[in-house]
Amino acid sequence: MNSELHKNERLHSKKLIKELFDKGSSFFLYPFKVMVLEINFDISETNQVLFSVSKKKLKKAVNRNLIKRRMREAYRLNKQILGEMAEGKKIIGLIYVSSEIVTFHVIEAKIKKILTTIKEKPLSDKNHP
Repeated sequence: MNSELHKNERLHSKKLIKELFDKGSSFFLYPFKVMVLEINFDISETNQVLFSVSKKKLKKAVNRNLIKRRMREAYRLNKQILGEMAEGKKIIGLIYVSSEIVTFHVIEAKIKKILTTIKEKPLSDKNHP
């Protein structure tokens, strides 16, 4: 699998972002809130992911950008965990909710756990662990 993070793998459509927050299921794995929505219609050929860091939690833009870079890199290195799923693609929102700056190793470990959880659990109810 290609280990790059292309533009078509990043979620940037306002319509799909709104749909993710309206209809998606969510769970919490500190320091992330994870939103997931499975799409069955053919908008994207890949899973799409959104990275978000709250301005309220981390005031300085350099710190927010640092966390987003770490999140993107951790996702890029571990996206093969999701693999190729034939039954529809997923839209994933990774929202960083901590007010502390954590190391790359912590972020990578949590993102591995998140991707494993997304792959193994069916997305039936609104809030599942």
